[in-house]
Amino acid sequence: MKKLFRFVNDKSGATAVEYGLLCALVSVGMIAGLTEFSDALLLVLDKVSTAISGSPY
Repeated sequence: MKKLFRFVNDKSGATAVEYGLLCALVSVGMIAGLTEFSDALLLVLDKVSTAISGSPY
């Protein structure tokens, strides 16, 4: 019974869970931001490609 109480009162794993949740939140934010950046970069590269292909040289 003593081991059960000690296990229930143990708070050492809480920090690991908090860091895991923080890491997941940062990852989701990075994925969303990189998706937007990727779309903008593709638009710029498409404009550059169009300008180069329309060049007389």
